[in-house]
Amino acid sequence: MSKNNNFDIQSPFCVLCGRTDDCPEKYGEKRTYGEYNLTVHYYCLLMSSGIWQRGEENEGVDGFLITDIRKEVNRAAKLKCNICKKKGASIGCVAPKCKRSYHFPCGIQKECIFQFMEDFRSYCWEHRPVQKFPDKESGGTSQCTICLDLVEQLPLYTVLKSPCCKNAWFHRECLQYQALSAGIFFFRCTVCNNKDNFQKEMLRMGIHIPEKDASWELEENAYQELLQCYQHCDIKRCLCKKGRDYNEPDSKWEIKRCHCCGSRGTHLACSSMKSWEQNWECMECRSIFAKSGNYSKQKKRSLATSEKTDGTTCLLEEPSPKCPRLSPGSQRSFLQSPKRMCQNNSLPCTHLELPASNRVMMSLSPLMSDRNWCLRKKHLRKQRREASNILKELNLQVNTKTSRLHINEENIWNSALKGFRQRNFSPTNTIEIKFTNVKNRSKTDTSAASKHHFFQLLMLHLQNSSLFEGSSAKNLSLDFEAVTEDHYFEAGKMIAVSLVHGGPSPGFFSKTLFSCLVHGPENVKPVLEDVVDVDVAQTIQMIKHANSLSSLQSTIHNCYEFLAASGCLRPITALCDKNMLVNDILFHHVIKRIISPLESFRQGLKTLGVLEKMQMYPDAFSSILCHKPERLSAETICDLFTIHSSSNVNKTGAVNFWMGYLQDVESGESVVTLEDILLFVTGSFSIPPVGFDPEPTIKFLHIKYPVGKRLLNCLELPITKSYKQFKNKMEVTIRNTLRVEREYFC
Repeated sequence: MSKNNNFDIQSPFCVLCGRTDDCPEKYGEKRTYGEYNLTVHYYCLLMSSGIWQRGEENEGVDGFLITDIRKEVNRAAKLKCNICKKKGASIGCVAPKCKRSYHFPCGIQKECIFQFMEDFRSYCWEHRPVQKFPDKESGGTSQCTICLDLVEQLPLYTVLKSPCCKNAWFHRECLQYQALSAGIFFFRCTVCNNKDNFQKEMLRMGIHIPEKDASWELEENAYQELLQCYQHCDIKRCLCKKGRDYNEPDSKWEIKRCHCCGSRGTHLACSSMKSWEQNWECMECRSIFAKSGNYSKQKKRSLATSEKTDGTTCLLEEPSPKCPRLSPGSQRSFLQSPKRMCQNNSLPCTHLELPASNRVMMSLSPLMSDRNWCLRKKHLRKQRREASNILKELNLQVNTKTSRLHINEENIWNSALKGFRQRNFSPTNTIEIKFTNVKNRSKTDTSAASKHHFFQLLMLHLQNSSLFEGSSAKNLSLDFEAVTEDHYFEAGKMIAVSLVHGGPSPGFFSKTLFSCLVHGPENVKPVLEDVVDVDVAQTIQMIKHANSLSSLQSTIHNCYEFLAASGCLRPITALCDKNMLVNDILFHHVIKRIISPLESFRQGLKTLGVLEKMQMYPDAFSSILCHKPERLSAETICDLFTIHSSSNVNKTGAVNFWMGYLQDVESGESVVTLEDILLFVTGSFSIPPVGFDPEPTIKFLHIKYPVGKRLLNCLELPITKSYKQFKNKMEVTIRNTLRVEREYFC
């Protein structure tokens, strides 16, 4: 967009819309041409229906000839605006048989669509194009991935949806400002980085994308500081008479920078260095190496080639193959410092001490630790009982109509995804599982065992999938393919269905992820333990433990590109500013980076009302989502079953045999486990959060061997004369039954 030399700073009325407003973001650049006595908004001129650019770029107003502009003004003077009822309406709706005309600002106010492409068409409020998406995607709220404020998921003029990401929603105003700033070369989807499809859809919906470079690329000397080298002598006694900043190349007064950090310098003469090629280390770096046992005055080596000194110290070397992987979609740190690996090569460490929380835990006495553990265990049991009661209420929504899922155990995720997306599937239907890869032929097993087995495999797959990152306590990761395919929504839906339909709980949510789901991401403060990417974690550690303003600024300088890419750059004027910087990095990497997947995951968890209950009873649901199920005990199994027996049965003796057998199994004096017993009766290795339906029962009958009736969750036990006979019958039956089942599923 070229500027004319006759531009005047006055702001009279626009000859087309008649307004004095000077708002380039809304109406385009406003220009006044004194010699032609002409003032016009660029967008008003661009969208006028009766004028075309017949001149060159430097003729008239960006190719619009002055004579053509005057003809258009005369034409518009005869047309009345259908909105403000004043003359001068130069823009008309292109829809067939529509005769509405309006000024450009009036059209913006009335929510008309102006397409800044091809023929520069305009559509009135009645005929404007709208975005189409399935009814299931409408309703509810999401977060605008530009301003992070809430946006309604409705087909409104003020709301736009990404064509390439199913759960990316934007405010129209946010998109327009970003387009004006980024220009045609950098304007793209903020979630998946798609450019072509995204720009095409936004142009269709009236977003103006100027043909210019990004505003940050046009700023003069924007990256000048990156070209500056540190030129200052930091030696306590500088010998140079011309000052510490004096630098004369190829002489003894040439300044040599620290080859480790690059943020300190010395004159060659001030450090008695005979050659420029000789390595020099500043005092701060030297003290770090001294503490780690890798510094030697006699022989100086670069960090990348440091050798081992002994087997007990932290070594300066390349990352171990056992380092945690980089999270998908994360920015790699540009801080080129070495990674320190502990002796076991499994955890990253530095010369810094362990966090205070770890030191306190290690100093607790065994008695205090056991007491706290017992109290914590008791509290978890109470919360799990409350969660079970809540899930039983939600389970009342399930009806007798069935939805059958065809599951391939070797491809559990894709087959589950296909089943959950089939047209006749409903979360409120009773779920039946049909394993299609059993012994190379199709067999249907409608028992609870198949359903429990399916949900257990599904939860295990999710735990180890690319949708989550972390070791035991996991957060959401950023997987662009999963965002595009809407896998985060489906994962949340599957977890909700598993909880309500009697499947296991995930048990691997981190406290940060759970808090984001329950309280909203804006109210959560992540911690360093949430960061999986080793490079990012190390960058945070170095910023967090900087002990002086100069070392902090040096660290920031070294990781400038990483901070700029993550939007975490901030002015640093004091050492205490590092805390805010650390919080910014943590929030960006753990939460802001995955804000779109998080919102999709939350929408999936709304299935059957699970998320709503989570927000109402956070403590109860934390006990099942953030903690693994409690290990089975003889007491737990005993309390789980209700004993029924006929009047002619010696109940006391039979119950004693049963109780004694549970004690033997728990103490390891049996070939079966408590999990085997539960699987034999119910088809599940663990007690699901919702409990069993019907509740497990025991019957003592005059039968030869025990029988597990899984449809009824009933265990029928034989009446024997001795405990030895009882134990032998139990072990033979349970072991053989489970062995046959394993062969069946394999």
